[in-house]
Amino acid sequence: MTPASNPVADGPLTTPELANAARDFRLRMAVIARETEAALDITRNRFGRTVHPDAAAAARGHRDKAAVEAYTTHLSPHAEALLDAARLVLDELPPARHLAGWRTVLDGLASSAAEIRRALDRPAAPGSPAERTQHSALWPHLAAWADHSSIASNLADQSDGQHHKAPLVDEEQRMWTEMAQAAQRRGELELTESWYAADGQPITLAHLIEDDDSTLVALRGDPDAPGWQVIGHYAHEYEAGKVLPAPVPPGVLRADVSRFNRPAPAPEVSLQELIRDVVEGQTAGDASDALLGAVQRGYDAGPMIRLQELLETSSQFASALETVQGRQIAARLSALGRQIEFLTREVEEAAEGLGATVAVLPPHRTPALRAPPGPAVDTTPRASTTARHR
Repeated sequence: MTPASNPVADGPLTTPELANAARDFRLRMAVIARETEAALDITRNRFGRTVHPDAAAAARGHRDKAAVEAYTTHLSPHAEALLDAARLVLDELPPARHLAGWRTVLDGLASSAAEIRRALDRPAAPGSPAERTQHSALWPHLAAWADHSSIASNLADQSDGQHHKAPLVDEEQRMWTEMAQAAQRRGELELTESWYAADGQPITLAHLIEDDDSTLVALRGDPDAPGWQVIGHYAHEYEAGKVLPAPVPPGVLRADVSRFNRPAPAPEVSLQELIRDVVEGQTAGDASDALLGAVQRGYDAGPMIRLQELLETSSQFASALETVQGRQIAARLSALGRQIEFLTREVEEAAEGLGATVAVLPPHRTPALRAPPGPAVDTTPRASTTARHR
């Protein structure tokens, strides 16, 4: 019988221990992922193409086996109990936009746990091709737990009944909010940290500076939008952390992205390499090809296209923050992306013009030797030199 079906020797774990078991698994999976990426890098050429497929397959096989062992060690006996504890807390939370998504994640983790348990209960022969196939089939389920079990851990952690202890009465809250708003207008409300509470409301810590004195305050709501309020003031961050709503796992920009199932990198030529091609080139076509490489589109896009893609994706991220400042920055990044698109077309036209130039560098641009030539091997010291030392 495998550890997946064995009872826990010391009895059931508490909910914090269940959450810690999932954290230990995620930490181990992060190490496995880093080691695998390092191994896969060795199998690729300088453009990112895999040139040693057998070594790449071996690296992934080692990854799959190590991930199964990590799950068996940390989560196999506890996965279902963790999900049960998470669901109990989820059912008690006040309505919020993210709860339906969390429930879907927990259902998906339960399905993956069932698939892993079935495989561990019927293990293939150690070291056999069947075992490698079995481990490979389990990798997506193990990656799902590595990517998303933080939601289950966070919910299980909340089972201790931690609730926000509001220390401010209505009149005091109004006074502190007005003080903070005045400090914000003076530019003396320094935001330091932000997170979301389980009810979906943003919480922000800030230093309220007044007469050379600083007070740590907690705000509820978007600090750049009307309607935010101060919900507490504290001597330091530790005191605030004991009474404020606990942070929940932040969201993701794209729901289908996985840190543990990244697609293979597209072939890519760096800007540094393109610059070197121009420096080492001798014809107008050499420089033209380098410029065209920078603006090449498609699967193996050039650096300028990748930069535009970075700006557009960052704009989407800023907009997804759903804050006033985030929307403003999203608009700036979107405008910068359009400028890069315009610049890309200009570079492309210039490159084509340079390529149409039938010319080479003139011969008077003579290369310089990096080091002057040394004396010949059989050269002996001159007699006059010897005589001067007598």
